[in-house]
Amino acid sequence: MKKNDNCFVEQKNWAVARRAVGYARYDTEEEVHIMNDFYDVLRLYVNFFQPSTKLVSKERIGPKVVKHYDKPKTPYQRLLESVCVDEATKEALRQAYETLNPADLKRRIDRLKRKLEQCHKKKNEARKAADREPSFI
Repeated sequence: MKKNDNCFVEQKNWAVARRAVGYARYDTEEEVHIMNDFYDVLRLYVNFFQPSTKLVSKERIGPKVVKHYDKPKTPYQRLLESVCVDEATKEALRQAYETLNPADLKRRIDRLKRKLEQCHKKKNEARKAADREPSFI
């Protein structure tokens, strides 16, 4: 990480995390555990099965900027094509990929998302009920 790469981190944060769980405040112990489980599954789904494009070049033609993108690939595919990654790591990734089922991962994501929403709703209802109770001092 570099000191000036926060905009790129935030961009990915919106593209993956915020789009998946929204902007609600998850601050209870139970919500944190659900979020950790959720991100474990989401990480696998996004990195192994969700292709993305990379900007290859930009070309200015008059007032317009024309952008050229490469073919969509998953982060997993990009790692396998990389010369910077050793063969042992690539083999471990291939073995992990063979054990995954995208439909099962998606069902687990949906189930954890519903569980998180229910937990959040229950927490908010409890807080509203506590606010309605008269306090006698």
